[in-house]
Amino acid sequence: MKLVIVESPTKAKTIAKFLGSNFKIESSFGHVRDLPVSKMGIDIEHGFEPKYVVPAKAKKNLKQLQILAKKSDKIILATDEDREGEAIAWHLAQALKADLAKTDRIVFHEITKSAVVEALEHPRIIDMKLVNAQQARRILDRLVGYELSPFLWKKVAKGLSAGRVQSVAVRLIVEREREIKKFNTEEYWTISALLKNEQQLPFLAKLNKIDNKTINKLEIKNEEQAAKILTALNDAEYLVANLEKKQTKKQPPKPFTTSSLQQTANRWLGFSAKQTMMVAQQLYEIGFITYMRTDSLNLADKFLSEAGEYLTENLGANYALKTPRRFKTKSKGAQEAHEAIRPTEVSRPPEAVAGDLNPNQNKLYKLIWQRALASQMPEALIDATVVDIDAITPLTKGAGGIKYQFRANGQILKFDGYLKIYPEKSQELELPELKIKEKLELEEIKPEQHFTKPPARYSDAGLVKELEKYGIGRPSTYAPTIATIVDRNYVQRDEHKRLEPTTIAFVVNDLLSEHFPKIVDYQFTAKMENEFDAVARGQVEWQPVIKEFYEPFHANLENKYEVINKNDIMPEEKSNEVCDKCGAPMIIKTGRYGKFLACGAFPDCKNIKALPGADNNHNGQADSEEIKELKEKYKAEICEKCGSAMAVKVGKFGPFLACAGYPKCKNLKNISGGNNSTGITCPVCAKGEIVQKRSRRGIFYACNQYPDCKTAFWAKPTGEKCPDCDSLLVEDVKKGEVKCSNKDCGYIK
Repeated sequence: MKLVIVESPTKAKTIAKFLGSNFKIESSFGHVRDLPVSKMGIDIEHGFEPKYVVPAKAKKNLKQLQILAKKSDKIILATDEDREGEAIAWHLAQALKADLAKTDRIVFHEITKSAVVEALEHPRIIDMKLVNAQQARRILDRLVGYELSPFLWKKVAKGLSAGRVQSVAVRLIVEREREIKKFNTEEYWTISALLKNEQQLPFLAKLNKIDNKTINKLEIKNEEQAAKILTALNDAEYLVANLEKKQTKKQPPKPFTTSSLQQTANRWLGFSAKQTMMVAQQLYEIGFITYMRTDSLNLADKFLSEAGEYLTENLGANYALKTPRRFKTKSKGAQEAHEAIRPTEVSRPPEAVAGDLNPNQNKLYKLIWQRALASQMPEALIDATVVDIDAITPLTKGAGGIKYQFRANGQILKFDGYLKIYPEKSQELELPELKIKEKLELEEIKPEQHFTKPPARYSDAGLVKELEKYGIGRPSTYAPTIATIVDRNYVQRDEHKRLEPTTIAFVVNDLLSEHFPKIVDYQFTAKMENEFDAVARGQVEWQPVIKEFYEPFHANLENKYEVINKNDIMPEEKSNEVCDKCGAPMIIKTGRYGKFLACGAFPDCKNIKALPGADNNHNGQADSEEIKELKEKYKAEICEKCGSAMAVKVGKFGPFLACAGYPKCKNLKNISGGNNSTGITCPVCAKGEIVQKRSRRGIFYACNQYPDCKTAFWAKPTGEKCPDCDSLLVEDVKKGEVKCSNKDCGYIK
């Protein structure tokens, strides 16, 4: 018997369909060894040697794999083809005590029978260069996190964390927010003329030139200037001065990489980066798409051939290329995989497989299928027309007046090309047939007031694009980075789902920028990624890379413990409140979730409570949309203990309801709604809703009927039930996977 081990049971089930009875396909359920949770786990004094342990959740399954390995004639490790997959394969070999020289390592870019069979025919040994590159990243991130986080707990607030890539992402978001706050809005005006020719076909032209000089966007600054121009245009005649027609080509898009897939799915489908990768992982494991962590633009010859045949047969020869279009990867660090993201079978259009996929899978599969096919289709052809129209005033005729010229742009799609399959926005604006010196009739002249707008907050797509631009992180890190900074309250999503920094994000970012500049430096973070690439290529050893970073970092950290005073970073503010437990004055402190009141007699008295009034949210800023929604939702809520009104308050651990009769009545209630609501019915009591809550250990999810129902989860439920045991499935943020909430089950979707 040959034992084939993959990471997930879904992937195992798919592969099992292709292989015979002499193969036993099993899942490792992710990593079988990792650094310990409760301690550093790195021997700094001896070459940064990692001390790996088997996590408790992996022990039962690993024991079964060890039994199967002893009975097997051959062990074949078929984990993903990127660095993390290589590291998982190595950890498996170590845990199974397998001989690396006799253990087969196979990789495939897609889970199809031909790809799996091809991989089995060409096994290799584990590539320790890739393993060491992944180890270097993991060890460096552990050193930063486990040494810098306690510093933040002592100097800023308990519960904070710092990470090498996440800190840079937070810096980008904080700096964008400061740009927005500093932005000075400017007024400007535009002037448009609604004109028509002899055929009575109206079209719009905008004022483009004054005295042969093209006006810029802010040229007309106020209503007074606009009115002056309108006065000058009284009794003007409008003549076609110039007419240009040319055919332009709209180029088809490149096939998806991880980054471009996350950006497009965010813009087109509203998916977060994390959601995109979770759904893409599912599509890959059931054999519908190729591997989804890649920065390559290459497409397999087999796909290119099949795409050409499909387009010819289904759309016609004019929608197919005579020779395939190939793309060159421009990313300097491209290394994760060797092909772009595409459907495994061209002959499976989205409408044909809709019944086999859930709604989100179908949406993403359709996007990937359309994009891959579109990359192999002709350009769209557009007839573009530019018309310049002189406004001849009485003064202009006498050569003493100012000349005004308007411009109209039109375009007509002559051949849709790739747009037939990939419907990008392409606005058509048809102009009437015009002739030079033709006289036009003015129907209306429109002055319009505008105001400049500040740059928008980052969406998931925008942040991924920025991280990629600076070379920060790699395809596999974008989604978990965004999920982490949201989960750890450095960032919240505003009403448009864009990324807004919290108060604590500004504090931590400024502290790191001043005292640990390398941690948040874009170029330095990108340089570290290049170092990992060099390790993967075998050009450098990983230990010197870690040592070069760690020694000055650690020395600086030790110094900062001595020279930085917490009160300089997080000064306490006086308040008019008195502690209801001991009578001491209360002071205003800032914690991980914003400002709150704490007894000044601490540590003798540890009383804390929310700031009075509901004008501030948990970030110490004006009410967020979430808090406004909660106030509206609970405006009629009455205290069941004393009959007073209940008010929405925001404390150290988020929003809650408090009796307005305080301090006579101290009734408090947890609330759901806004971002706290999941819309999932409690599977135990069937009465309550699973809502997001906060505790000293972080965010968790529990039934809102507590204490009558004590159902709780430490990961966010998806609403789906496990096919094996009927428990709720939950999201594992760190691994980007969905798994069963029942620890004894072990199911991973």
